[in-house]
Amino acid sequence: MLKDFIKNLLVTVVAIMATCVAVGQPASTHYIVKIPYPVTPITDTLQKQFAAKHLRFPPAEMYVRSFKLDRKLEVWVKDSAKGNYKLFKTYKVCMESGVLGPKRMEGDYQVPEGFYYINEFNPNSNYHLALGLNYPNASDKILSDSLHPGGDIYIHGNRVSTGCIPIDDEPIEEVYVLASIVKASGEDFIPVHVFPVKYDEKKSFDYLARVSLHDQQMQQFTITLKQAFDYFQETKQLPVILINKSGQYIIN
Repeated sequence: MLKDFIKNLLVTVVAIMATCVAVGQPASTHYIVKIPYPVTPITDTLQKQFAAKHLRFPPAEMYVRSFKLDRKLEVWVKDSAKGNYKLFKTYKVCMESGVLGPKRMEGDYQVPEGFYYINEFNPNSNYHLALGLNYPNASDKILSDSLHPGGDIYIHGNRVSTGCIPIDDEPIEEVYVLASIVKASGEDFIPVHVFPVKYDEKKSFDYLARVSLHDQQMQQFTITLKQAFDYFQETKQLPVILINKSGQYIIN
């Protein structure tokens, strides 16, 4: 039933985009299409959880951030495009793959660190359900191995993984369905930010400082990611993130 619902919802997304193009209306993150969503046990559970936290369901926008060392995945939502993000839920990441630091080549078992978005919905995954990330992004293509940067990075279920972000099956059902509904409502690019640590957790931050103590490149990379983390913590809005010719992130 769940996978049939998801497939039908994604068909709706395609139909909405086609309709937008036909009438000359861009289907973008600023154009929110009001559509009915199927009532299933998962959408019913989500709606009750949103109501308990005084959040609008369905939300207008969604943002995901993950913390490697702390093994947490947070889902944030907005009531409107101009509103502030509010935390919906924090899920446990079941496994930590690789070490702190970005992914730079195929087979390094690293979970990427940086700024991504969901670019794939796979209801037929061997890992229950899977949301693909656009790794390698423009920065990774410059800084990673030019021939074999790796790929196929997902947030998925089934608890186990090498190089991905695995959570339990019930949590991935919630995240997947919520992302599907938000995408169907017009958010084409759901942002996913992956950080080495939760910077406001002193124990985690201190560990990161020790690990990067003698690695200047890693220090600079993690400082840049921290700028984006701090901006969001202060404003509950996403910063503008640019990439220069050297592949470095520029946080505005």
